[in-house]
Amino acid sequence: MTTASPKRRRHRSDAGKAAALVAPALAVLAVVIGYPIVRAIWLSFQSDKHLDPATGLFTEGGFAGVEHYLYWLTNRCMTASGEVGACPAGVLATDFWPSVSVTLFFTVVTVALETVLGIGMALVMNHPSRVRSLIRAAVLIPWAIPTAVTAKLWQFMFAPSGIVNSLLGHNIAWTTDPWAARFAVIIADVWKTTPFMALLILAGLQMIPRDVYEAARVDGASSLQTFTRITLPLVRPALMVAILFRTLDALRMYDLPVIMISGSSNSPTATISQLVVEDMRQGNFNSASALSTLIFLLIFTVAFVMIRFLGADVGGRQASKSMKGTR
Repeated sequence: MTTASPKRRRHRSDAGKAAALVAPALAVLAVVIGYPIVRAIWLSFQSDKHLDPATGLFTEGGFAGVEHYLYWLTNRCMTASGEVGACPAGVLATDFWPSVSVTLFFTVVTVALETVLGIGMALVMNHPSRVRSLIRAAVLIPWAIPTAVTAKLWQFMFAPSGIVNSLLGHNIAWTTDPWAARFAVIIADVWKTTPFMALLILAGLQMIPRDVYEAARVDGASSLQTFTRITLPLVRPALMVAILFRTLDALRMYDLPVIMISGSSNSPTATISQLVVEDMRQGNFNSASALSTLIFLLIFTVAFVMIRFLGADVGGRQASKSMKGTR
């Protein structure tokens, strides 16, 4: 009979101590994160207050199956006589797919613009300068301003007699024309959240050893070659993490278009989160839970794809390997 070596027993003891230290944090996360998700999923399969065709009375509760999910995904409604058909115009479900399109459009455009601008701002903030601290503090101002204040600020600027139309010399209906309203929201969102991207990218730039740049300069590499062959590959892990966080944040956009343009569910800037709030205002909490679950699945799928296939290095392993490769 063989006994475990002292080294192996020590390793098991350390692993047990580590698990004991992490267990309370995992328990708190399970309650804080896990319970709301499980509760929302459970409510999504329960019926809201509805008219019972058999009795002609309003009933509440009971198992609804996937009725709420079909309501959102296929615009399936039930009439007072109990017949199932397409939802008429004006029902909240008819705004689901347009809001999904708007949300994805906002996400793709804003994240792309913020990534490009964030890289430029991070390079400027990382460059040695006497006013570097002042630049970094100034960059934080848009990010520090509350979203509600940002929305009202840009709403005044995009007003018919606002400063934007005055500078352009044209009377553009920024808050009523569908596409103008969408681009107005994009401009305001990019102005506010680009500093967030810049700070995350700056953290990645500061991890790159200066010796690498010195070696590239000695070898005669140009500024463009240094950026494309050294800076971008080494900052890529931090860049992908910044894109991941910003993408997940953009998919949950709510307050900026609501305050700046309109809170209506059929607004040209209506996002998925607006439908959840509107459905809850109408008293359909279980239906809103189903929509919240769909949003959760969308965000989870995007995060999984970006981490698994696009190289978003949340754990920092790829960054450590890159740093080792430069030594």
